[in-house]
Amino acid sequence: MTTPAHRLPAAAPDVGIGWRHPHHAALLEQQPALDFIEVHSENFFTPGGAALAVLREGRERYPVSLHGVGLSLGSAVGIDPWHLDQLARLVQAIDPVRVSDHASFARGPSAHAADLLPVPMSHAALDAMCGNVGRAQDRLRRPIAVENLSAYVQWADAEMDEPTFLNMLSQRTGCQLLVDVNNLYVNALNAQLRGETGDPLDRCRHWLDAIAPTYVGEMHLAGHVHCGDIVIDDHGSRVVDAVWALYRHAVQRFGALPTLIEWDTDLPDLGVLLDEASRARSVAQQALAPEELVA
Repeated sequence: MTTPAHRLPAAAPDVGIGWRHPHHAALLEQQPALDFIEVHSENFFTPGGAALAVLREGRERYPVSLHGVGLSLGSAVGIDPWHLDQLARLVQAIDPVRVSDHASFARGPSAHAADLLPVPMSHAALDAMCGNVGRAQDRLRRPIAVENLSAYVQWADAEMDEPTFLNMLSQRTGCQLLVDVNNLYVNALNAQLRGETGDPLDRCRHWLDAIAPTYVGEMHLAGHVHCGDIVIDDHGSRVVDAVWALYRHAVQRFGALPTLIEWDTDLPDLGVLLDEASRARSVAQQALAPEELVA
């Protein structure tokens, strides 16, 4: 029997890291103190083989969160039955602590865009996403979490803002919301680059305050990159100070929810991710502490 990894005190907010291939061996060997690890679901769809064996080994040591990029929950043509079947098989094999995907679409009648594209914030789009989320939850026999998107294009026919859309999605389907704090900041910076006025941090705080706390089940933190005329959510660097400030606000709004450090490009040593996870735990604890203890 494999010895379980050291777990952190229950009083601390659950904090995990994205477990990517270059860190598979190091994490299994070092077994650092983490509350969970997260993997991208689609990387483990192949039955059997080395990848699934490694994931099973990780699951013996840590709770696992499955985070997908391919369900295409916003597609008007519905969910790909094959994709949902593979996800259901993986969920049954791993028994993850959470399953999540994005409030996006990638699938059309005859093509898959292989990208996370934003849906129009319209009633028709909401109906389509509610139907797809419902089918996914029925097939998986559990609620899923739906993440807000870093969106680089805008639809002209929006009928509501994003918090209203996501609140209604959760209310109608029983799904949870996964609040990606970095995505909020990236969208606010890009809005500023398009000429919108106002403080990007205030824009993000207003968004967070508009989300019903009872619907939120997890938060994500990551880095981004400025490319001159656009800001990209590349998950390739440390979390910036502005996002840490927004995370503190989010914790005060939503409570000590499971929080993930995402890092997918230009991967550093495992210790850097662990340092970011430690900071997330510290920021959350400070945000929840009584003011007299913080002072």
